[in-house]
Amino acid sequence: MREYLLTATLAATLCFLITPWVRLVAMKAGAFVDPRSRDIHTVITPRWGGLSMWLAMSITLLTVSHLPLVGKSFGREATGIFLAGTFIMAMGALDDRYDLDAVTKFAGQALAGGILLLHGVQILWLPINGILILPPNIGQLLTVVFVMVVINAINFVDGLDGLATGIVAICALSFFGFSYLLAVVNGFSRAGAPSLITAVVVGMCVGFLPHNFPPAKIFMGDSGAMLLGLLLSAAAITLTGQIDTNAITNQAGNQSATSTFLPILLPFTILAIPLLDLGMAIVRRLKAGRSPFTADREHLHHRLIDMGNSHRRTAAILYSWTALFAIPTVVAAFEPLWVAGLVALAILGFSLALLRPALSGNRNRRSGDKKVLSEA
Repeated sequence: MREYLLTATLAATLCFLITPWVRLVAMKAGAFVDPRSRDIHTVITPRWGGLSMWLAMSITLLTVSHLPLVGKSFGREATGIFLAGTFIMAMGALDDRYDLDAVTKFAGQALAGGILLLHGVQILWLPINGILILPPNIGQLLTVVFVMVVINAINFVDGLDGLATGIVAICALSFFGFSYLLAVVNGFSRAGAPSLITAVVVGMCVGFLPHNFPPAKIFMGDSGAMLLGLLLSAAAITLTGQIDTNAITNQAGNQSATSTFLPILLPFTILAIPLLDLGMAIVRRLKAGRSPFTADREHLHHRLIDMGNSHRRTAAILYSWTALFAIPTVVAAFEPLWVAGLVALAILGFSLALLRPALSGNRNRRSGDKKVLSEA
């Protein structure tokens, strides 16, 4: 655990120190965004936050590869994840500068999924009627689709200063806790690509957040959102490859067997808020007869702000919602359900406390409107 803590700390420190320099480079290169009608910010803000994350990740991986435990995590899968991440970050950086069309971005995301496949990062089985071992071609297709869905879910939620950064940090921390504890409980090697990648992602997000929290000095842009989405999806897929399907079949019915199904289900639980926002946006736009990729101002964070919440409070509320789905799920894998239930109730109470001022303000406004109407 100490080596993973060192890994996350190094990634955070590097990202924090590198980001101001990347911000200057982005402004000189023209990789910035002018305020638009749907945007929250009101000043010109540079993008390319993904570049600072990638630099921090690269230096961190190069450094920790010499550690006794973490160094064992480096192999074919970790190499593939790094190469795919490098490709998707570069394409995102081009999009941040030149606004690539949707088809080009989808093709790039699929190609990044292909790079993962070439290095053995692939969904091998699904928890259907016990264990369903997938034919290679089906597993490859599902892998690419899964990678693209997670990438776009993170990209869609990146509409408020600090929002995607904080949500991904919570997701990655939860996934790290699950992968590490799963290795400890089941006797797997604690040196694995999922733990390494998620530790680095936590560090990158923590280091980037001070520059990205409202009011943001720099955006992560597509370069950052797509990089983080790819890293999270790849970590989830590699974790499934470490599970012994024979052990699942033999242990069916007990708690340890239940936890082994979570590598497939956990990403959807942990990413519930981004996936929900993505699904709602697609349905909303299709019903209105628009392209599902047409931007609008009806995302979850827009609605919370319209309720009267500040930008920072809105980010905190969505952080708490993410934690409400993610943390109890991880706890339930290793502790009795009542413990996970208590954790969920505690987080829910905190979330409601954050929402209370806005809810009270809305009630007061409605009461005031009714009073004005009655007087009229």
